[in-house]
Amino acid sequence: MGETSESITEVKIFNQTYSVRGRTDSDYIRELANYVHGKMTEVSEYTSTVDSLKVAVLAALNIADELFLSRQELAVLEKKRNEELAELSSQLEPLLEARLP
Repeated sequence: MGETSESITEVKIFNQTYSVRGRTDSDYIRELANYVHGKMTEVSEYTSTVDSLKVAVLAALNIADELFLSRQELAVLEKKRNEELAELSSQLEPLLEARLP
């Protein structure tokens, strides 16, 4: 099998440098780190705390909220798609049966 080798990517998040080890593309890891950094910066601008741990927890809550909202939106879209597929199927069945000898 095509195993991907493990690599280390250095990223900077909220003035801290981290060495992230993984089998994921370094550009993707950097993109994730930039996103987390942006969220932490955003949180720090709206709060009076200078404690980076508190900022990280608040940023994590914001990211978790985005994740949960995206999951809910995906569930709604999947339900709608399934309903539309069921409707199309119910419309096609009589047409297909009518064509059978």
